[in-house]
Amino acid sequence: MTHTLTPDTIATVDTTQQAAATNHQADGWNTPRQILSRLPKDATPWQQDSAIRANIEFPNVDWSKQPNPMRTPTTKADVPLGFSLNKPLYHSKSLVQPDSVYRPEYAAYRQGVAGDPVPYTIAGDDLITSVLLGCFILATLAITKSGNFIGRQIKNFFRPQSEGTTVITETSSELRFQLFLVLQTCLLYSLLFFLWRQTSFKETFILPHYQIIGVYTAIFAAYFLLKACLNAAVGWVFFDKKNNEQWMKANLFLTSTEGILIFPSVMLLVYFNLPIGSMVLYTVLVVILGKLLTFYKTYIIFFQRSRGFLQNFLYFCTLEIMPLGALWGILVLTDELLKTNF
Repeated sequence: MTHTLTPDTIATVDTTQQAAATNHQADGWNTPRQILSRLPKDATPWQQDSAIRANIEFPNVDWSKQPNPMRTPTTKADVPLGFSLNKPLYHSKSLVQPDSVYRPEYAAYRQGVAGDPVPYTIAGDDLITSVLLGCFILATLAITKSGNFIGRQIKNFFRPQSEGTTVITETSSELRFQLFLVLQTCLLYSLLFFLWRQTSFKETFILPHYQIIGVYTAIFAAYFLLKACLNAAVGWVFFDKKNNEQWMKANLFLTSTEGILIFPSVMLLVYFNLPIGSMVLYTVLVVILGKLLTFYKTYIIFFQRSRGFLQNFLYFCTLEIMPLGALWGILVLTDELLKTNF
């Protein structure tokens, strides 16, 4: 007897087969042969396909947790999970590990191609950005509270002090403000030197960038400290206490002013891509201006009464030009020692 299956009959058969497959799952997963064996003998291929699609199930197997069939010869099977802490290492090793052909759980599929790594920039450095931002905030607050002090220093800088006039004293807050600006000057000069060497010569260093900048900052701080000590020693031998005190305060103010003038160039170079040539030119002009003001101030303080222009020139070359040349030589030598030579 031939059985003709209508769509309603097929739906009934599918429902029946799903129920049978559910009952059959107690013995394991349904195979295509088991599903087809429950269909009528005259079932069409379309009906067989529909029945298989409705009843077939695929187990979700985590292959990474299955025993490794490619283990080394003569090794024992993996020990139970409860004794995994005592399992020898070779139980999990394979002759082809981690070959994804034999161990599909090791396969890692990535789309696209690897790009070039982003180069290091000061603008993208969180620590340097935080330091510059902190310097800007502290300098702004200090200048706001010490505006009268700065105006008084500028007014008295170009005015020759008459004999018998007492030296203007400075408060402790004003002295701390100037010392902070001196430290800021050391940091800014070290950043400028580091960026110039890295941009112009494409140098790489054997130490992290933080340590390189720290070394440069220490060199600049030692330079200003030693120069102040030399000025104090020479002044103590050849000049009186009043003139020495006046010159030390003027020199401290000049160094602080250099830091204020250098700060905009650092910000433009780091965050606005200022050309390195413009930065070098601006920095050189600031240094030359500072040295010219130093030459003028030493003449006003020490040599105006004696008309000793030649003595002032010798004093300037000995205590300003020679230490500056020594500083440059030390910086270049340190840079050669710290950079990576291929």
